[in-house]
Amino acid sequence: MERAMFGISLQDRIRNDEIRRRTKVADITQWICKLKWQWAGHIARKTDGRWSRKVLECRPSTGKRSVFGRPSTRWTDDLRKVAGSRWMEAYVQQWTSNG
Repeated sequence: MERAMFGISLQDRIRNDEIRRRTKVADITQWICKLKWQWAGHIARKTDGRWSRKVLECRPSTGKRSVFGRPSTRWTDDLRKVAGSRWMEAYVQQWTSNG
């Protein structure tokens, strides 16, 4: 969309980050990732047994995902990929040490 607004085609060989720098429009994927980590931190600090934390910690009864096609990605899979399997404890520890 930004390319169309400025009349830039792919043949002009201008990178997307350069276009975003010119337009001063935030990258939506970075913005979503930032909001996701903020919400993860909010959930990690909750200790009163709310459903949102229980949903993050739940495991399917069989322990397996569907074998048809590509397995669907769970919300915490991205967090585990970046921060490891103990992301929640690490986040809380970092938050409490920084105040």
